[in-house]
Amino acid sequence: MFGRIRERYREAKHKFANVRVDASSYGPIPGKIKAVQARLDEIFSQCNDLVIKEISCGKDGRIKILVVHIEGIVDRRLLNQDVIHPILDYLPSVQSEDSSSIYQQLSKCIVISSDIKEVHEMWQAVNFIVSGDAVIFIDGEDRALVVGVKSPEGRQVEEPDTETSIRGSREGFVENLPTNMVLIRKRIKNPDLKMEIMQLGERTKTDICICYIKGLANEEIVREVKERLGKINTDAILDTGIIEQYIADNRLTLFPLVGNSEKCDKLAGKLLEGRVAIICDGTPYVLTVPYLFIESIQATDDYFDHAFFASFMRLLRLLALLTSNLLPALYVALVVFHHTVIPFKLMITLAASQQGIPFPPFIEALLMIIAFELLREAGVRMPRPIGQALSIVGAIVLGEASVAAGIASNLMVIIVAITAVCSFVVPPLIRATMLIRFVFLAAANFLGFLGIMVAVVAVFTHLCTLRSFGIPYLAPFSPLTAHDLKDSLIMVPIWAMITRPKILRQQENVRGVKGSKRQEVDKGRDSQKG
Repeated sequence: MFGRIRERYREAKHKFANVRVDASSYGPIPGKIKAVQARLDEIFSQCNDLVIKEISCGKDGRIKILVVHIEGIVDRRLLNQDVIHPILDYLPSVQSEDSSSIYQQLSKCIVISSDIKEVHEMWQAVNFIVSGDAVIFIDGEDRALVVGVKSPEGRQVEEPDTETSIRGSREGFVENLPTNMVLIRKRIKNPDLKMEIMQLGERTKTDICICYIKGLANEEIVREVKERLGKINTDAILDTGIIEQYIADNRLTLFPLVGNSEKCDKLAGKLLEGRVAIICDGTPYVLTVPYLFIESIQATDDYFDHAFFASFMRLLRLLALLTSNLLPALYVALVVFHHTVIPFKLMITLAASQQGIPFPPFIEALLMIIAFELLREAGVRMPRPIGQALSIVGAIVLGEASVAAGIASNLMVIIVAITAVCSFVVPPLIRATMLIRFVFLAAANFLGFLGIMVAVVAVFTHLCTLRSFGIPYLAPFSPLTAHDLKDSLIMVPIWAMITRPKILRQQENVRGVKGSKRQEVDKGRDSQKG
C-alpha cells in the first residue's frame, strides 16, 4: 500500500513540476514604458485590484513614469506622502530628457521612504508588487525602484486564548511576520539573535523566518532546518502546520515532533536554551525544534514560580496524562478479566451498576468516549458563547440521560468524566491521547492487564525510536542524561540552573560567562554594619 502511495506521490510531483509557472520566463524589465505596461497587463490579467498610475515628466512630458501597486495591501498615506506627492510636486517641472538623471533623482532625492530597493528582473518586480510594495518604472530604464509601503493593518497584540498564563507576559504572536519578529527582538536585545527570511510555496510565496541565537544554537541543527525547509516543494504554505508535516523526522507518528506556541516569552526561553524557531507570515503559531516529550508537561509559569510548586504541578500533569490514557482501559480489564482483585464491597457496587446495561463494558466505554469527543469537537467548532454552553449542558444532559435510559452505568460516566478532565491538563498531547486511548481500551478488552502492558511497552518502544532533528525524543530519560534532569519531572530552583540542556549540544552550555549563583544575605555582616 505504501509503495502505491509513494508512486502516486512521485507522479503528482512530476506533473506539478511540469505545469508550474516558471518565474524566469518573465524576462528582464523592458526599457520602454509601453512594453512594461503590456507585460504587466498580461501578467495581471483579470486582476482588478492592480493600480497603475502614469505620471509625465521631462521636457514636454516625454518621459513617462509608472507607479504600480496592489490596492488594499499598501498604506495609502505612505504611498501618497513618500511617493506620489514628491513626484507630482517636482518632476513635472523638470526639463531634462535624460531618463538616467531622473532615475537618480527619484532614488536619492524625491522618494522619501528609506526602504528603497533596485530590481532588474520582471519576476522580482512582480513579487514585490504582490507582497504589498510599490514599484516605480521609468521610460528608458531597464530597472525599477521598489518602495516599501506595506500596510501594517492586522490583529493587535493580545493574550492568546490557547495558552493562558497566571504569571508572565500577556503578549502573544499575531499574523504579521514583522510584528512577530519585533516581539522576539524586544525580549532578546542581542546582535547574536539571527533572523533569516526565505520564501516557500510556488504560488503563495509565503515569507518564512528562521530565528536562532548564534553561539547558542547548534550549527548542525540550524543547517538541518534550512535544508529541510529548502526541500519543501509545494504550491501553497498557509500555516506552520503544513511546514510541521514536511519537516518532522517521522511523519507517521501520533506524537508531536515539532513544538508550537503563541507566547512570546515561551519562545524567547526556547531560543535561549539553544533551539531554532520557524516563524510563518499569516499565522500566530511559531514552531520550535528540536522538540522533546518532556516539554509537553512543562509550562512557562513553572519558571516564574517556586521550584517546589512547579515540580508538584509537573508530576500532577504526568499523572493526568497517564490517567487520561489508562483509566478506561483499567476499568474494562478489571470488570471483564480480573474480578478477584476488586474488593468485595466495590464488587457489589459494580454488579448493581451493571444491572440492566445491554452492552458489555468495552462497548459501553467506547460509546461514552466517542460521545465525549463529539461534544468536545462541537464545542470547538461552534461560536465561542454557543460552544461553551453546548459543552457544559450537553455533557450534563447526555450523562444523566444515558444513566436514566440504562445505556451506561454511573461509574462509567464518572470514569469518562475524569478521563476528559485529565486529557485537558496536557494540551500538546491531547490529540495523541485521543487515539491512543482507544488502543489501550481494545488491548484491555482482549487480554486484560496483559494487553495493557503489551500496549504500554509498544508505545514506550515507539517513543524511544523517535528523534526530533537528531535529538532523542525521550531525552533526558532515554538516553539518561543526568546533567539535564534538573529541568525534567523535578525542577531545581532557577538560580541553580547554571547550565543549559546538554542534550541539545549547544556551543555555549553555561548560562552567562561563568554561570550565575543565588546571592545569599550575610545576616551577621549586616547586623555588624547596623
